[in-house]
Amino acid sequence: MQRRVSHEVKVGSVGIGADNPIRVQSMTNTLTADVNSTVKQIIELADAGSELVRFTVKDFMDAAAVPKIKEKLEQEKYTVPLIGDFHYNGHLLLKKYPECAEALDKLRINPGNVGVGKSRDDNFKMIVDKAIEFNKPVRIGVNFGSIDQRIFMKLMDENAKKKEQEQLGSEELAVEAMIQSAIESEKMAKEYGMKENKIILSTKVSNVPSLVQSYTALAKLTKQPLHVGLTEAGLGEKGIVSSAAGLSTILNKGIGDTIRVSLTPKPGSPRTQEVQVAQQILQANGLRSFMPSVTSCPGCGRTTSTLFQQIAEQITEYLQKKTPQWKKEGYEGVEEMVVAVMGCVVNGPGESKSANIGLSLPGNGEDPVSPVYADGKEIAKLKGENRIEEFKELIEQYVKSHYS
Repeated sequence: MQRRVSHEVKVGSVGIGADNPIRVQSMTNTLTADVNSTVKQIIELADAGSELVRFTVKDFMDAAAVPKIKEKLEQEKYTVPLIGDFHYNGHLLLKKYPECAEALDKLRINPGNVGVGKSRDDNFKMIVDKAIEFNKPVRIGVNFGSIDQRIFMKLMDENAKKKEQEQLGSEELAVEAMIQSAIESEKMAKEYGMKENKIILSTKVSNVPSLVQSYTALAKLTKQPLHVGLTEAGLGEKGIVSSAAGLSTILNKGIGDTIRVSLTPKPGSPRTQEVQVAQQILQANGLRSFMPSVTSCPGCGRTTSTLFQQIAEQITEYLQKKTPQWKKEGYEGVEEMVVAVMGCVVNGPGESKSANIGLSLPGNGEDPVSPVYADGKEIAKLKGENRIEEFKELIEQYVKSHYS
């Protein structure tokens, strides 16, 4: 897969686009004015692997809180780039609190709700001017739910004049309006003095086919880096599957420089799930590696015991816990390690041999011995209640002997 050619934009110390890795981004759901809660969640997201964190700046209290958030994060030795999300009144907030723009690493502008008529252009320019003044990049983020109505109505009028068989549907028109809005806004920002290494674009929707359509078309019209994701992916499995389907399709076209998985969290669940899902999407597509992957079978009538399920779960948790420590200790490349936990003799030995290190458990009625393979060769036979801890020790030994 060949990445689409794009300019590089620096957001804080993080490079976006060009030859940089596809970055994982997330967003807080705290009240931004609640500085302590927002800082706590930003730290949680950063620790989970979010390389950029966005938060809403909706009013004067939020704007006043931004420098305090930055200061507290610096005190905690966190340098994750911060993105301010502005809608409707960003021009007013940045005018009154220029220190807000100074503290942020990127400003997000939605061209569909910065105003109407001449005020739209004036308000848009005011935000761009602040970004230029403080040498900050912007993301011009167009959303399906807040399309520039001026462009949309113009397209509808043009569409109505076409022959019936040539007319586009309302969703197709909306996608076209989003693309035109993004490109027009990019052009305006450059006319106001913003350089090409300071602009990121996005055209986000909640529908997977429309998402693919919009980014495929947008990628042909600009060389600016693109931020990709569904606007509202949804809850649980629906949100994960929709995000995986949409992002995988786009990413495998070589499109996308930062991604976000916008999951609706269950009450009380951590916000960090969206970061983990984004990482898994990139890793499953072979685009980045974040932690060792576990190959495990789904189970069948041959694997009536739940032992292999327990081992697969415990080994996955073990790798999640140990990987950050291994990285700190300098075991480079450990995130690319493949560990197999298989449940019977049918595919167990083969999958275990093809992994870096793998455990092949006995199925129903098989010899209660679990061979362990490393680099295709059998290195041990485990049995009994201690086999999980023994397998962990063998993984530890493998890491220290192969990734030092």
